[in-house]
Amino acid sequence: MEALNTIERQQEIVRLTNLQGKVSVAELSQRFGVSEVTIRSDLAVLDSKRLLVRSRGGAMVNDDLSRELSLKEKRQKHSELKQRLGRAAAALIKDDERIILDSGTTTEEVAANLREHKNLIVMTNGLNIALELSQVDKVEVMMTGGTLRKKSMSFYGAQAEQALKHYQFDKVVLGVDGFDLKTGLSTHFEAEATLNRLMCEVAREVVVVTDSSKFERRGFHLICSAMQVHTLVTDAGIPPLYVEELTRMGVQVHIISP
Repeated sequence: MEALNTIERQQEIVRLTNLQGKVSVAELSQRFGVSEVTIRSDLAVLDSKRLLVRSRGGAMVNDDLSRELSLKEKRQKHSELKQRLGRAAAALIKDDERIILDSGTTTEEVAANLREHKNLIVMTNGLNIALELSQVDKVEVMMTGGTLRKKSMSFYGAQAEQALKHYQFDKVVLGVDGFDLKTGLSTHFEAEATLNRLMCEVAREVVVVTDSSKFERRGFHLICSAMQVHTLVTDAGIPPLYVEELTRMGVQVHIISP
């Protein structure tokens, strides 16, 4: 492509990052015909202006996907909507089922709506979810164990992964940070994505519960493709194209009423 001056090149880097979700130094160096040192300098400038966020070997979009929210912050975002999503997802769980509840604030709302269920076995990597279910007599609670990530109050790592490998579950209920038709489900934290992938492998059904702000977003670490999802619970803000394509894939899309 025609050589660009520094400002034009940096503007194009921001545009590409927003379009793709993430970019690499090597890719940008080749695209613009400049050294990797120059690209790193560009990324440093753009990061300082908060136009993108530098990551290992490149950069990614500067939005809520790149600045992971703490559990407290997540509780405050869309709290009333999450409560309604939690009720709708809990209604899909039957008595006597064995389920995995992923960590997170939306799945915590699912847990809060399991009080009337009977003879459930719930495995979770979320300390907040285990506490939510600790007072429910007819729900047996199991924890993955592992290393506690205090920011999200969730467990991860080899011990957590090993715990899942000994069981088979009817459903896994996942919250996600990003849901893109092409790239699939994603999250911020690599070890969490690894654990989530294993959760999907040991469960017969994958249930995703998320508000519509997560669609058309791409986290840095992929969990699985959209085709692996059996059921989606979301709100009316979901883009119509997503409803059409997911239904075509065979995904059961449940949209809660406004």
